Amino acid sequence: MDALGRRIIVAAFDGWNDAGVAASAAAALLRADAEYEVVHTVDPELYFDYQYTRPQIGLDAEGRRTLTWPEAKLLRPTERSGDAEIWLLVGVEPARAWQAFAAEFIDVALREDVTGFVALGSMMSDVPHTRPISVFAGSDNDGVRQSLGLERSLYEGPVGILSAIGHASEQVGIPTASLWASVPHYVAGHTPSPKATLALLEKLEAITGITVPRGDLEAESRQWEASIDAAAADDEEMSDYIRQLEQTRDTWDSPEASGDAIAQEFERYLRRGGEGPTKPGRDDPPRR
Repeated sequence: MDALGRRIIVAAFDGWNDAGVAASAAAALLRADAEYEVVHTVDPELYFDYQYTRPQIGLDAEGRRTLTWPEAKLLRPTERSGDAEIWLLVGVEPARAWQAFAAEFIDVALREDVTGFVALGSMMSDVPHTRPISVFAGSDNDGVRQSLGLERSLYEGPVGILSAIGHASEQVGIPTASLWASVPHYVAGHTPSPKATLALLEKLEAITGITVPRGDLEAESRQWEASIDAAAADDEEMSDYIRQLEQTRDTWDSPEASGDAIAQEFERYLRRGGEGPTKPGRDDPPRR
């Protein structure tokens, strides 16, 4: 469990990398479980397009109107026990100057002696809601892969800000890992996916050795699954489609599944030209 060290940044960003808000919800639960203080925050004027990510107006506790700007910030726990600890890098994916954005946080990480970086993401995928949420756990770092039994992604193509920061981390010697939950595409754009959030947190605990909170995610996951079951019961086409996804998933998960069977499923996806639920432009590790 020491591959990532004792001071680990866990990063999750709203937007492109966050199907079913699974990753940002995981970060929010981590933040709610402990007291955190801001180590660094960026100047929103440098990185955000306000026509794409608009500031929000609201009322404070005294009834005064306040304007909240898009942000990204690094947080550390206020209580330092000396044990392994999770820091949080959260906010909105920037619209521009990604290299400068990544470098700004990497400089702070080096100054604060951060020892590891874990990216949390979620993507829309051809998966059924009725089966366990799969989480791709990968790393570009040989030592991390060997120590934690992670995979190496062979994906080539457009990426999100998580990959940009992860790449910058590895370049300065901060070992990285990435966790990506596969969220059923037929619900990912409509409601939060607590089952995917739970899967991310369980995998995070497994690779860091740090106990992480679950909150009410187990009960919320059952409710989420039941609500989709109820919607599918009234839609024959949706029910048939879910059964097809279940059959494919069961084939992949069965002990008898051969490399040829998996290859055939992958080839069918490629014949569709990559169209469908998994959108290009995401940090898309399943293409490996």
